[in-house]
Amino acid sequence: MNVETRPLAGIRVLDLTVALSGPYATLLLGGLGAEVIHIEAPGGSDIARTNPPFVGPRGVRFDHMAEDEVSLSIVNRGRNKKSVTLDLKSEKGRALFFELAKHADVVVENMSEGTAARLGVAYEDARRHNPRIVYASINAMGDPSMYPGLKGMDIIVQALSGFMEVTGFADGPPLRAGIPMADMIAPLFAVSGLLAALIERGRTGEGQHVKVSMLDCLASMVAEEHFDVMLEHGYAMRSGNYHDRLAPFGVYPTKDGHVAIVAFQPAWMEGLMEAMGRSDLLQDPRFSGRGPRMRNATALNQIIEAWTKERTSDEVVSELRAKRSVPAAHVRKPQDVLHDPLLHASGAVVYLQHPALRDVRAAGMGMPIRFSRSKAEFDQPTTNIGAANDEILGGLLKLPPAAMAKLRAEGII
Repeated sequence: MNVETRPLAGIRVLDLTVALSGPYATLLLGGLGAEVIHIEAPGGSDIARTNPPFVGPRGVRFDHMAEDEVSLSIVNRGRNKKSVTLDLKSEKGRALFFELAKHADVVVENMSEGTAARLGVAYEDARRHNPRIVYASINAMGDPSMYPGLKGMDIIVQALSGFMEVTGFADGPPLRAGIPMADMIAPLFAVSGLLAALIERGRTGEGQHVKVSMLDCLASMVAEEHFDVMLEHGYAMRSGNYHDRLAPFGVYPTKDGHVAIVAFQPAWMEGLMEAMGRSDLLQDPRFSGRGPRMRNATALNQIIEAWTKERTSDEVVSELRAKRSVPAAHVRKPQDVLHDPLLHASGAVVYLQHPALRDVRAAGMGMPIRFSRSKAEFDQPTTNIGAANDEILGGLLKLPPAAMAKLRAEGII
């Protein structure tokens, strides 16, 4: 594959990220063709490197990571990145960072509040060395933080955003989403923002600081639903597996699992009632339109449940989707999705490639973006810490071997 066919070919990114939200942003940039230089402290500073499970000669393990093992998290998130080590706490390390910034287009960081400024590598510091730099910061609670001193972990952001309070059943507790939504959504906004800033730089020649807050991103999505108005009119914030405003719309139990059914459109509602042998309900004042169905969603869902419980998931999907074009699908298990050949063919999910995996088959994030002419994929395996020191510091910055050896001896790289 010729990397020049990729959309972001020629864009160089300095990656100062750790954990998930930042590394996912730079993973996307790398998959789109940017040259991503992942800068860590000597020995490694990305906390994803210590996440279990670990893989190595003994297969998959969940206890203490041995020297010949690697975290599956970093195998997943470290692809399409060149690993460079720099001690940014040292004057020499910062000087090398600024030399790299002169050759870069983008910096991405998601350090704890105030850390980049304390290290002296914040936007204004980088801008003094390269006014064209586009500098993206992903933080948890805003800049400055709405909750000073509070560590911005995904579950904390889900809690503060209201996301958890609207997830779950009306008579149960708030629920955390099964995947780290705040960590995964914020980088999407960050990448959108920095790509917009790169386009704007093409017109003005000036870079700028792009700021994204995990809390802002998740709260903006909670605001998509009008929970304030709904609550005022007696509707519960948590509706479990049903969405009353679009009834019938939900997840229904079957003999052998669950199915998702959507039938709020008139033709779909007719098809569902026909399949159930209850076309008479179309004339029932409780279910004759979307407004009445919303007010009587519980009763309607109970009727539908009574029908689905007597059938297998295959039978329900066949009756609705295959015979009547009513949207219906099996609720699949994660392992079914992660090993789905169709999703592997589309590139949304891939099998990770890394020497430590050996006989372990592990699925990882794919690139869910397709182009008519360009190529985008995560096709470069994660490398060891500092594997690109010679290429980037010795090649790009033209540091002689003696200087590189001295930096290593001093613990700068």
